[in-house]
Order: sequence, then structure tokens, then C-alpha cells
Amino acid sequence: MPDLSSLIKAYDVRGVVPDQWDESVARAIGAAFAEFVHAETGASAVVTAHDMRETSVPLSRAFAEGVLSRGVDVVEAGLGSTDMLYFAAGSLDLPGAMFTASHNPAQYNGIKMCRAGAAPIGQDSGLAEIRDWSERLLEGESVFDRDPGVVGSVSSRDVLSEYSEYLRGLVDLSAIRALKVVVDAGNGMGGHTVPVVLSGLPLDVVPMYFELDGSFPNHEANPLDPANLVDLQRAVVEHGADVGLAFDGDADRVFLVDERGEPVSPSAVTALVAVRELRRGVGTTIIHNLITSAAVPEIVREHGGDPVRTRVGHSFIKAEMARTDAVFGGEHSAHYYFRDFWRADTGMLAAMHVLAALGEQPGTLSELTADYSRYVASGEINSTVADAADRVAAVRAAYGTDERVAFDELDGLTVQLPDGAWFNLRASNTEPLLRLNVEAPDGARMTEIRDHVLELVRA
Repeated sequence: MPDLSSLIKAYDVRGVVPDQWDESVARAIGAAFAEFVHAETGASAVVTAHDMRETSVPLSRAFAEGVLSRGVDVVEAGLGSTDMLYFAAGSLDLPGAMFTASHNPAQYNGIKMCRAGAAPIGQDSGLAEIRDWSERLLEGESVFDRDPGVVGSVSSRDVLSEYSEYLRGLVDLSAIRALKVVVDAGNGMGGHTVPVVLSGLPLDVVPMYFELDGSFPNHEANPLDPANLVDLQRAVVEHGADVGLAFDGDADRVFLVDERGEPVSPSAVTALVAVRELRRGVGTTIIHNLITSAAVPEIVREHGGDPVRTRVGHSFIKAEMARTDAVFGGEHSAHYYFRDFWRADTGMLAAMHVLAALGEQPGTLSELTADYSRYVASGEINSTVADAADRVAAVRAAYGTDERVAFDELDGLTVQLPDGAWFNLRASNTEPLLRLNVEAPDGARMTEIRDHVLELVRA
């Protein structure tokens, strides 16, 4: 019996195939998902899509069998990125399921599920119930009272061109100056979507690793790890490009490299896109999680916006966007959320905003983003600990002797220091880890704080 508590995590399904899950598990999850969305809203169909991993097609088909067994139809969108699945769920107003393990290595696969309109499903908003029903189905229990009476039907729909047209309607790149853009798809789904979305525009696209290959022969499709940006950084300089784009495996996140080959902070991208959205005059609220740079809320306020700080995680961001009717939200992990995209995250749309901002003026990307980069950040640093709560308490005690220090516990422990520096210490939901993020006015101060906190954590 698979351990679904370790497979079905806070926001999605993610695990090694076949060690942690297989087609029988996918079939059970499909039935539980179909019953959940039918019971909640009367949904009579769901839309699915999958990435290029070898196991994605058989898992998605098994999931579909489970859905069909509950009398719910399946619309197969086929090969696509996660944000393309969100587009399908939004434009068709159907619950959706994307088969991908995102940036994880080749032996992994997973499912990202959403309600109709691309609304999130997380552990506290349906995923726990889906997990419990799936476990009971795998144990052979009779779980559901409802007899669907009929088996659902399957249809196919190619939504890639509709997705492309929709994005191009949100950001007009047709009149920007010519730009040379290196794109590293990491053998992931960016190699499928980028050629369609960016074709016919004043962009000289230099493709890297566009061949769809779930074994990831060149590097892991995880641009959050600096090691996976090295090839792109080198290519941008070699080609004299204006910008480099790196997509993760399912292409819902994008990371940027400037013309010098230097990475652009996701916080700087968040601030840049936020300013563009505020200028449209269609809303003032911008969401940012508590790990993004302090520059983000500062810049939002300077441009007449209302920044709202949230916990880390897409379900929290999306819920807060719905509550506040925010126009845009950004995370330190390069997830970017747009009200015009059903409040879902899309790396492609964020990239298009940056290309528009760059191409509408004569300066370089490094000059453009300098205005949005005010502080020095450590990046996320993980420490393996035996007792996370004990280590967090030790850190709080060490800084609690100074009455000028402020604490909050919105997500882990955030410590605000008198000179404007801050750090956040959060426990992982799934591993015995503490995650540290530090930001300070300069590099020396950041290093000082980082080393002191790590000494306390790793004592």
C-alpha cells in the first residue's frame, strides 16, 4: 500500500515512479478528484494535460480512467506546460489536472490539480479529502454513496494556439525594438510553448535544449539552482544577447539573465511587472510573499499601489489575490500570478512583460532592473536539523535581548533588525530542514547576519 501522506503534499502530488506511486494510484486519485469536484460544484468534466516525462502519458491515462469511472468526462489537452493547463481550466471553466514533477529529476512525476477557473486546491482546501478517498479506494473500500450510472467520455482539444493568442493579447510585443533572446528550456515544456508564443515577433530567439526529453540530458530543469543557469549565462554573453530566459521543467516559472550573464533577482522581476500592472490603472493591490525583497513593497507604494504580504506557497498567494482582487503577485521562487490569467502563475506571461519593458526603451536589462534591486539577499539556505522548533526558539532568544528587534510568525519566524536588515527562518513541510533567507542593505551585513543565524541553527 503506497504511503499517500508522503506522496500528496501541501499543494500537489509528487513522488518517485514506480517506487512511491504508479498507475493504480493515479487511477484512485482520478476517481477521488472527479468525485470531489462533482460534489463541490456538480462538475461534469475535467481537463488534463501532461509534460514530456516518460511516465506522464500512462499516469494521465490511468487518472482519466478513474475520472471516467465516476461518470465525469475528460477533455485531454495533451502535451503542454502547467500554465497552459491553467489556461485550459480558466478558459473552459473546468477543473484541471496537470501531470508533471516540475523541476524534479527524471524519476519523479506528479499532479497539479485545480478547480474550474484555475482556482487552487491545497491540503487545506480539498487535497486532504482527495488523499483520504484515494487511500480508501486503494484499500478496496466502497467510498462513494453516489452511483454515476454511466461512464464518462473522452475528447481531445489542442489549446496551445488559443493559449498563445491569449497571452499575446495581454502583452503586445509587436512594436518593441528588435531583441536577441537566448531561451534555455532545459529539455522541458518551454521547448514546446516558446516557439509558438514568441513566433513572428521582433525577437531573434536562440534556442537551448528545446528537445523534449524527460531524462534531462543537459542539466536539471531547475533554474533556482545556480548550477543550472551556467549554460544560459555563457550563451547570453557569447551571442551578445539582450536577455536570457530559463524555464523550469513544466515552464510555469521563468528566471532571467541580463546582457552581462548575471542573474536577475525574481524580486526585481516582481517589482518591474508590478509597476507595469499598476500603470494600467486597473487595480492597486500587489501580492508578495514574505521572502521577496523589501524593495518590492517599497516600490509598489512609490507607484501608488497597495502591497499585501503573504505566506510562501501558491495556494496562499491565489487565495489572497482572490480576497483582495489583486492585479499581480510574485514570489521569490519566480512564480508570477496575474489577475488577467485567472490568478494563476505563468512564467511565459512574466517573461513577455520583461521583454516588453526592455524593448520599449533603449537601455540594457541590467540598467532597467537596477532601479528594482536595492538590497543584498542570501538566497534560500537549507540546514538539516533534528528539532526545528528548538532551533527556531534558540534564534529567537538570541535576538530577543534587543528591544528594537521586531518578530512576526506569519510563516516561520521573521526577524526585522533596526538597520533595515531582516531574515526569515521556516521549517520545511516535508523534510527535517530549516530554510533561511536573509536580506540586508549591503553584502557585508548580509554575510554577518547569515553566518550568525546559521551558527545558531547548526549548533
